[in-house]
Amino acid sequence: MNVPDQEWNKVLQMIEKAVADGHQQTLLSIMLTADEREALATRAKILDMLLNQQCSQRQISQDLGVGIATVTRGNNELKARSKEEIKILSDLLQLNK
Repeated sequence: MNVPDQEWNKVLQMIEKAVADGHQQTLLSIMLTADEREALATRAKILDMLLNQQCSQRQISQDLGVGIATVTRGNNELKARSKEEIKILSDLLQLNK
């Protein structure tokens, strides 16, 4: 299912408001299941490891217990992004370190 841009923008606005009001934890814990939250956290780890070139895609797959296709999708997404987008992502991922 492909979410129309207008609907996605509404979700982004809701998240922005929740962050501004300090309610991001409440919003995301209601909107996402435990499995979805775990998958999102894993995706962040994959992207961080790919950006830092800590190890091979296969090693990332083994270390995180995810399929190689999951890591490859993350890598392909990074390849499709501009240097500016990669810098933004890298900066955001560093907030958790």
